[in-house]
Amino acid sequence: MKKPSTPEAAPKELIIFMDCGDTIIDEGTEIRDEEGTVISGNVIPGADVAVRTLAERGYRLAIVADGTAQSFKNLLTSNGLYDCFETLIYSEPIKAVKPSPRMFKAAIGAMDLSEEDCSRIIMVGNNLSRDVKGANQMGITSVFLSWTPRYPKEPADELEVPQYTIASPLELIDLVESLNERIAVAG
Repeated sequence: MKKPSTPEAAPKELIIFMDCGDTIIDEGTEIRDEEGTVISGNVIPGADVAVRTLAERGYRLAIVADGTAQSFKNLLTSNGLYDCFETLIYSEPIKAVKPSPRMFKAAIGAMDLSEEDCSRIIMVGNNLSRDVKGANQMGITSVFLSWTPRYPKEPADELEVPQYTIASPLELIDLVESLNERIAVAG
């Protein structure tokens, strides 16, 4: 990722983990090859703007997603977002899927963080049973993007209750800025 040089882009305290399908990419637009690898898909309206804006403002971003590395590389590269992420953690090489702590711990390790940093990490995702539950059980702030009709919107248990809910990717920008400010003041 290119390191921004403007004062607005000074490194931020808040770290952002994001799912990809129905969080950045509209799963309903995905096209797969005969092996099941996603070869293309369109961004959810505003998701590309949100990701680029947060990266430009100095936030450290990571993908934490279930699926194959090649699918996500294809999707993020074709939509011009691949270089916005510091690291990309996929279930394929980790041999686990969310809500497994292994997925989140892999991202924490790849970003040279420790589990003590969980209080300044948010996980943004569309799936209560995977993204929200996984984040909550790690002590990571959970942000539920309720955009998609493909997944349940009602928590099945306490671990699936998100700390924040947004309806569109663009709402993430203000939420992130607010959460970062709270961390900076508390720190």
